[in-house]
Amino acid sequence: MDGSGKPERDRDAALLAAYDGPPDYRAVGRHGIFPEMTHDEIERFNFLAHMNRHLASRVLPGVKTAFETRVAPGKEFTDRQQVRRALARDPFWQVWSALRRNTMEMRQQAGRWVTLRQREELAARAAALTDGDPRLTLDPSLPLPRYVAAIDHHCMPGSYHTEYSPGDVANAANYDCGLFATTGGMLGQWSDGGGQAVTAWVRKNLPDFKPKRILDLGCGLGHSVLPLAQNFPDAEVVAVDVGAPMLRYGLARAKSLNVDNIRFVQANVESLPQFADGSFDWVQTTMFLHETSYSSMQRIFKETHRLLAPGGIVLHVEQPQYSPQMPLFEQAMRDWDAFYNAEPFWTKMHEADLDTWMVQAGFARESLIHGGVTAVVDKTIFPDAAESEGEDYGRKAAWHVVGARKEFA
Repeated sequence: MDGSGKPERDRDAALLAAYDGPPDYRAVGRHGIFPEMTHDEIERFNFLAHMNRHLASRVLPGVKTAFETRVAPGKEFTDRQQVRRALARDPFWQVWSALRRNTMEMRQQAGRWVTLRQREELAARAAALTDGDPRLTLDPSLPLPRYVAAIDHHCMPGSYHTEYSPGDVANAANYDCGLFATTGGMLGQWSDGGGQAVTAWVRKNLPDFKPKRILDLGCGLGHSVLPLAQNFPDAEVVAVDVGAPMLRYGLARAKSLNVDNIRFVQANVESLPQFADGSFDWVQTTMFLHETSYSSMQRIFKETHRLLAPGGIVLHVEQPQYSPQMPLFEQAMRDWDAFYNAEPFWTKMHEADLDTWMVQAGFARESLIHGGVTAVVDKTIFPDAAESEGEDYGRKAAWHVVGARKEFA
């Protein structure tokens, strides 16, 4: 079936269509803190990566067909909420949505199966790489923002911050080893396609920009900030997050990949008084803002303005903002993560007027930056998002860039 409710007549053609599935999981990069896996655990991730790619490329187009042929005719929608409620009553959307949610649940459990059984060994490996290293600053007294503490982001039990024992890194290892399955391999060997894309964009659009200090906010395990440190080796890079397990794992991961110009700091990015005014040339967030609350985002914008040196840039990389030009069907589909994937702030973030918030934070409107990037990967092994015409509404490795350049005094 193609979503229209009519039988698929050209079944032979459908079966013979070229398959563009992800590479084998064994192509994923193994660094010094990456969890060990059995044959069956690898095949479980292979199944999930292929299932996600199948849902995105073969099933999801049928949802649009169902909308156009069965849901929309005879109706006049005025907002995406109406479209979302109408779609939720259609059986084809129900099947796609249930499968998409289930693949995320299975992906999290597959990662937990791998990491929890070797939790103590992973903690010992992290300790061997990070104990006594001044590039790791943790603050056990740091209060977690409720928008972090109360949410199991994208169905990940314990989210980014839970520690099962002192020195634990299990949730960070889970996040790292499962990115391949979630994205269908679209982020490349080291899951760093987003960070590589940002640095390529900066080199192309700001060729004279030579940052000496770079600040990455909401760094997680550091997979997106490492390319910044690698491509600007003379810069000092500071990566901040509230999750101690992510930061321990992040430094261990960076060191095992021979990236030495980055330090990891546990702090709430809404307020960073440990850093002086104007002390960074580049402030970066990558797929981070949608996991913060509506009010906190505005405080983060003001803090980035304070922290930037004159002439410095701030760049936020996210999925596209909702706009009057975006069809209501697409807006409704992009809302899926907020309702079914434990991303409660997704909707608010993508409907916010980020330009106005940037101006209210102190940036001149004429200094605002807009662009677009797609993941940069080894195309001989991994799929290239730039060459894909498909859309996965929130999962495609193609993002918008929103930012600003701080005026010189």
